[in-house]
Amino acid sequence: MSYEIAVEQLQRRGVRLEEIAEIVYALQIPYHDGLEMEQCMDSVKAVLRKREVQYTLFTGIALDELAEKKLLPEPLQSILEADEPLYGVDETMALGITSVFGMIGLTSFGYLDKEKPEIIGMLNNKGDSIHVFLDDLVAGLAAAASARIAHRDSNAATYPSD
Repeated sequence: MSYEIAVEQLQRRGVRLEEIAEIVYALQIPYHDGLEMEQCMDSVKAVLRKREVQYTLFTGIALDELAEKKLLPEPLQSILEADEPLYGVDETMALGITSVFGMIGLTSFGYLDKEKPEIIGMLNNKGDSIHVFLDDLVAGLAAAASARIAHRDSNAATYPSD
């Protein structure tokens, strides 16, 4: 049931699982000949089925929504409205999602957080909506799902750092 709630909350905030799977595909296709979008989608769903991931999503989305309604205490309200660059709690929460999958998840998250491709960038630049947490949580989901594929495919091409 929590999985369905997590998917619904993501969709309500404008994020489709397919968009996360597209990022996973882009991250992993250079290393996995024959990788299919379905594998990426399965990996996103597997990560999202983890209860700790769901709880992290619920918390981040709730904080974003409370900030949009101006219901957070100061100075937190102002910090989230400004998306202060030194406020790192959003990244810290997202790193909790990636930590299950080691350094590949961590480095992928760092890349996604800096480059903000696809839906991550759209969330980051969403005008009146506040997605301080959600853009990073989506990056964390994509990074974790990507790392999950990397860990599961022992026949994958070698990473450049290997």
